[in-house]
Amino acid sequence: MPEHLHTSGQNALRLFSRSPHPYHRPSSQLLDPSSHLYGSLDNHHNARLAAHGASREVTPSSDSGTEADDEHFLRGLPAPRRLHKGLRGRNEVVSGASTPLPSPAILEEEGQRLPLNPTREAHSGPKLRGPDTLRRRKEIIRRVIELLVVGFLGLTVHDNIRAQLMIRRRHRELCVCGGVYAVLVLLYPLRLVMWAYWHRTPTRKIAVSIPVSFDTAPLLYPPAITMLVSLLLAVDNEAVFLPNIILTICSLPPSLVPTITLDDGGCDPLHWALSCTPLLVDTGSRQPIFGRADLGGGESSRTNISLETTMLLYPLHHSLCSVLRTLTTTSLLTAELQLLSISLINLMLFSSSPQAIILNSLLWVGGLDILVSCSQVINWGISLARVPKWRFKRTPGSLKATSALFSAALPWKKKERGLRYTPADGSPGRACAPIDDLQQSDDLEITTLGGSGNINASGTRDAATTKTLKSSQRHTLLGVTKAPPKSYTHTPSGRRRRTTPDSVRVFFSLTQKQAAARKWSYALYVYTCVAGAVLLPIPFIGVKRAIMDEALHGREPIGWALGYLLGDLQWFRWEVVSRNLEGWICLPSRPVEPGYLRGTGWVDHLRRLYLGEANTRLALSGYFLSIIVTGLIVVFQLSQIYEVDTRRKVFHFMMVAMFLPATYIDPAFAALALSGALAFFLLLDLLRASQLPPVSKPLASFLAPYVDGRDLRGPVVISHIFLLIGCAIPLWLSLGSIPRTGVGCLEGWDVPTREVGMVSGVICVGLGDAAASLIGRRYGRRKWLWGGGKSLEGSIAFACAVFLGLAVARVWLHIGGWPPSNGVSDAPVAAAPKMGVCAVTASLTEAVLTGGNDNVIVPVALWICLKSLGI
Repeated sequence: MPEHLHTSGQNALRLFSRSPHPYHRPSSQLLDPSSHLYGSLDNHHNARLAAHGASREVTPSSDSGTEADDEHFLRGLPAPRRLHKGLRGRNEVVSGASTPLPSPAILEEEGQRLPLNPTREAHSGPKLRGPDTLRRRKEIIRRVIELLVVGFLGLTVHDNIRAQLMIRRRHRELCVCGGVYAVLVLLYPLRLVMWAYWHRTPTRKIAVSIPVSFDTAPLLYPPAITMLVSLLLAVDNEAVFLPNIILTICSLPPSLVPTITLDDGGCDPLHWALSCTPLLVDTGSRQPIFGRADLGGGESSRTNISLETTMLLYPLHHSLCSVLRTLTTTSLLTAELQLLSISLINLMLFSSSPQAIILNSLLWVGGLDILVSCSQVINWGISLARVPKWRFKRTPGSLKATSALFSAALPWKKKERGLRYTPADGSPGRACAPIDDLQQSDDLEITTLGGSGNINASGTRDAATTKTLKSSQRHTLLGVTKAPPKSYTHTPSGRRRRTTPDSVRVFFSLTQKQAAARKWSYALYVYTCVAGAVLLPIPFIGVKRAIMDEALHGREPIGWALGYLLGDLQWFRWEVVSRNLEGWICLPSRPVEPGYLRGTGWVDHLRRLYLGEANTRLALSGYFLSIIVTGLIVVFQLSQIYEVDTRRKVFHFMMVAMFLPATYIDPAFAALALSGALAFFLLLDLLRASQLPPVSKPLASFLAPYVDGRDLRGPVVISHIFLLIGCAIPLWLSLGSIPRTGVGCLEGWDVPTREVGMVSGVICVGLGDAAASLIGRRYGRRKWLWGGGKSLEGSIAFACAVFLGLAVARVWLHIGGWPPSNGVSDAPVAAAPKMGVCAVTASLTEAVLTGGNDNVIVPVALWICLKSLGI
């Protein structure tokens, strides 16, 4: 049997073992013809396609709401309060470890889909049974619909920006990118055939076919979303076009690009060269700049970044993906890693608005500070938390006290101890040696002790009291004198022992008190580093300093925040002026002329002239806090009545109640609140995963009842993070495509226009996903053609909820009197057909999506559709 087929069979059988492996899953990347040559474990299933023409690559599950949040996975989950069970990695196994991550299920859905006899299937060749053929045809239909949805989004974007592309002559770079993509995709089947020809065997024929289950998400979504979003933003900000075209090529799967290098961890030279091909036809200005491009559509947005920076985007993207993959293990799929890396790079290159700079400082500066200063200490804390308490060294005092207590309470213990210890040489008065020491002597025999018999080192024994081993007697003590050597690598049954890694074994010499003191010292160090990175104004590496210099124009962040929230209160302004604190606390100015607000709508008149901008933000903060408290009370009240999925949807409705009415009132403040919440959630999840006291266990206990199957695939609990990101990304993208206003210390902190796309994420995640899950679970009877947990009723409910949310947002935009960003003020009734098209497109995207998180990809697809159709 070929090596890669043998390894594939072992991996398949390993899923059915008793040991849980939450971090093990097949790769969702494309098939790599040379995967077995480089020893890639992720592509062993894919290599079978090229060699035998049939592959059963498992499609990763999604977090779809119509799948009722992985209901088939939740059925196999253990009790959520079993927090003593340790995480067992694929190559590192520990026992009895303490971890705040909920215990995984023993059998994953991948193992349920694998064949019971993988070896037989590997030799079966390209012949498929009837059900497999039907399943493959349904999967092809599903992927064709997915491709058509993405193609429809591309057509709408092209119709929107066709004139701008022709005027600015940016279509050449776009054609080069599309040509590279098409050539690599068309050459891939030919490479498979060539690889199968060179690695064929005399007894097998060459046969290449489409696998029964496959996923095109790594090939489709990272390039398509990157290109479409960059094209829409390039209409107002030309600087984002060329770097994102290069990142589109960088996001192609590595197996799609032919390579001759044997280095798995380094950059591919050919892929790097292909990513630089758009630079050969670049007709724009190549003058380097040393600042960032303005996402607000300012004058500096017409200048490109330097040529050297664009050429180094591929190694930056490659290295960032490696770091993110190490940090998240298997929590994120391949397409999600690519999109996350591209988003972080765009944030670093093109953030100049205050909100974007603050988010950039929190993620890049703060993240790098914690990664450099705390990574090793966090690893020590995790290793220490994996050590069970019985493994720690016991103190001598506790041993003596325990021995004396047992001797007084149980006198028969002394007799048993006397039986287990015999004189080393048979003479009285000598120190007694345990039976284990006597077992090492070669001249002793296997005997049975009874009565007053004795055994000495020379092998003599009393014939009246010695019996052979064959006469089995109960309640006798066996003296094993010549036993086979003990194996430290295998159990007595022949099974290989689980070895404790060195990173955990080094803590066995500690006592429990020493381990607790060391764990608290690790926690104190991490908390100190986090506080120092955020609060200390350290140049170049401090978050506070970065925000002060780049976002607030040299103003101190704490004083600026006080003026930003409390600047309209009369007593606060009087205290600041009377104590001469204007240099530290920046007070916002008030408009005194009604003409200043002409054409802004009655809501802005009320907010600026009567209530005050700072008071409005203060009122919104109280409103957000009240919604959060009310939602938590409702969740706790429903915990004993309704199931987990229903309680999870309460958080979705909380996002709708908070941001659907408040986003139009002050979009910049809503974006800032979402940025701060995202950084706070990431920090809390870092503390939970690091298993450091005192916050890790309470956080894990709170999150345990609300996790789903995707949360158990890696160390990161991604449900609440992706929920927040899905609501925030459309708002951040919309703010990046419209100009900024503001005077004085609030320059860049307001926008003159609004658009429906700002709340598309809240509508899609809060209303659409929740409606699809609730309706699909209870009334879903008709499944989609390709099967799975998604139903037609759930998809229809998704589309109806999204359409209703868009209609409410459009009515609120019309009633509030805010001018639309596209300059065309259509009535809500006239925009209804376009909103229906957008709702159906989002529903289809959610129905066919498998290789990515629908809480992120579907809101972006809805934003693209809304922006392209001019809603």
